[in-house]
Amino acid sequence: MRAQSSATATTPIAVTAPAADRRGFGTAQAALGVLAFSLTFPATAWGLEGFGPWSLVAVRSVLAAVVAGGCLLALRVPLPERRHLAGLAVVAAGVVFGFPLLTTLALQTSTTAHAAVVVGLLPLTTAVCSALRTGHRPARRFWAAALAGAAAVVAFTVGQSGGALTLADGYLFGALLVCAAGYTEGGRLARVMPGWQVIGWALVLCLPLSVPATALALSYEPVRLTAHGVTGLLWVALGSQFLGLVVWYRGMAAIGIPKASQLQLAQPLLTLVWSALLLGENLTAAAPLTAVAVLVCIAVTQRS
Repeated sequence: MRAQSSATATTPIAVTAPAADRRGFGTAQAALGVLAFSLTFPATAWGLEGFGPWSLVAVRSVLAAVVAGGCLLALRVPLPERRHLAGLAVVAAGVVFGFPLLTTLALQTSTTAHAAVVVGLLPLTTAVCSALRTGHRPARRFWAAALAGAAAVVAFTVGQSGGALTLADGYLFGALLVCAAGYTEGGRLARVMPGWQVIGWALVLCLPLSVPATALALSYEPVRLTAHGVTGLLWVALGSQFLGLVVWYRGMAAIGIPKASQLQLAQPLLTLVWSALLLGENLTAAAPLTAVAVLVCIAVTQRS
């Protein structure tokens, strides 16, 4: 009887420990994705020093697709099932073309610090998109914290724009919508196929569009090869567009789309640091204060 009691007492540990390990590993992967994404805007600003906005977006897509396609071929990954093609198309439209293009256009007239704080709304838009797409309903405390973070971002945006939204803000808000859809669909697909294959196939499916777009953009926009320009291009293509999304989708599949999306509330604060260190931007007091305010919301959402 004593042996039976001992075995019973240890059973929950054996059952729950692997699940806890998976959640911890998933959170770590999602956090790595956020770290990679936090460098996207500074890298884009560098890339715009050598490339036009359309050229930068098109070339980054082609470079990332070449790397992803090479990995798919080397590992002899079979073609995705027909039922997954619509989801991959949403991922491609949202995170391969839509978000990079709209944020790049915004960064022509907006600072990376301002853009980073506006994109702090992405966790909320992703959570809403996920709830509509999957039927998952997070707790009320989750929504309260997410809305509080969103309110702080909106107040910052309006205040920095002199009480009115600019064209750059319009681009950024549009980027939030398409990226949230791409994140949600990618996180859903990452439950049935490895995360790197989700973004890999999305990139490859875009090649019939990205290759001619690259040729057209490069023929119209002048290119000036500089160290900053090339470094920025390589990072947004390989770091943000491919490797960052690989770990991001794996993390979302492990811990859930709404919870993973709230980790991205830390991204504005990280981008502010990179903007100051890499670009030498002067930050107003409102930027770090707003970033810290939304960062506090992470602790609440992660406990909901």
